[in-house]
Amino acid sequence: MVAILNIETATKNCSVSVAINGETKALKEYAGEGYAHAEKLHVFIQEAVREAGLALSDLSAVAVSMGPGSYTGLRIGVSAAKGLCYALGIPLIAIDTLELIARSVTVDSGVIIPLIDARRMEAYTAVFDNQYNRLRITKAEVITEDSFNDIEGTIHIAGDGAAKCVGVLPEGKIVHHSEVLYPSAAYMSALSYDKYKISDTVDVAYFEPFYLKDFIAGKPTAG
Repeated sequence: MVAILNIETATKNCSVSVAINGETKALKEYAGEGYAHAEKLHVFIQEAVREAGLALSDLSAVAVSMGPGSYTGLRIGVSAAKGLCYALGIPLIAIDTLELIARSVTVDSGVIIPLIDARRMEAYTAVFDNQYNRLRITKAEVITEDSFNDIEGTIHIAGDGAAKCVGVLPEGKIVHHSEVLYPSAAYMSALSYDKYKISDTVDVAYFEPFYLKDFIAGKPTAG
């Protein structure tokens, strides 16, 4: 039995799943207007493990969403994952956040572009085919009418940054999957299990989230 705890905190969705042999057995998640990860994550971990009928000592590995996404959210998720791996002596698995959003969309043709909000008109993006093979590297880009104009056929967009494309990209070219707003740990189960089977893990001591952009603290306003 391979039991993996999956942690996703890259966006506003604080999401935790426990999977056995790649099948999700328990899922706990909450997406509020603010970031509630610090107060909810460890509670969700305990609840999900218990709901799956396991103890923490039964875990074979911990998987964490590696980004890009919220700087604070990623730090909280990765710190929790590392702490569990150290304490339990188990491996750490890193999962691409944009791929999780892409895998939330099922289509027969065209490409899938997951977009994570990166403030103003900028988004973190990548391009996948309908079999979830990556066609373009992850990048931060400003959405304009010329974005993705090199892609032929239908573009399926999803994620909390996808709304920036609506009314900007040519009508008829995009299909907005508005029901897919945030990545979920539910879609980590099969991916983390596949990585575990081939020992595709990361160094617990040196692993860092994929921030893509440097953290910029907001300046206080006068008054």
